[in-house]
Amino acid sequence: MDYTFELLGISPILAFFNHQQEQQAKQQDGAAYVGAYQCTLDAFLDSLEPVPRHRGWPMDAVVDTVIQFWVNNAEQVRHWRSRLDDAGAQSLVVARVADVTSLRSEFESLLRDD
Repeated sequence: MDYTFELLGISPILAFFNHQQEQQAKQQDGAAYVGAYQCTLDAFLDSLEPVPRHRGWPMDAVVDTVIQFWVNNAEQVRHWRSRLDDAGAQSLVVARVADVTSLRSEFESLLRDD
């Protein structure tokens, strides 16, 4: 299975917490959203730790995906680190990790006419 990781933006802590509560209530298996107080590789690896276990994903594959993102997207990481610094202490940088197949299905379902 292939995985994807993407930094999405900055969120107030309370808004992110509310979003997480809604996601847990829906029990969706697609993407997982995580937040970190610092825009560092270590912070995201720590925040992702429970996700693979909860979703049944192989931890090594998820960690490798995050590391590859960090290595290949230095400019994007710098951008979000700067935005987080601008936002202040009451904010998080938010990222998405997902298995590619589930994420594709989730996006396709949004585009279908029901």
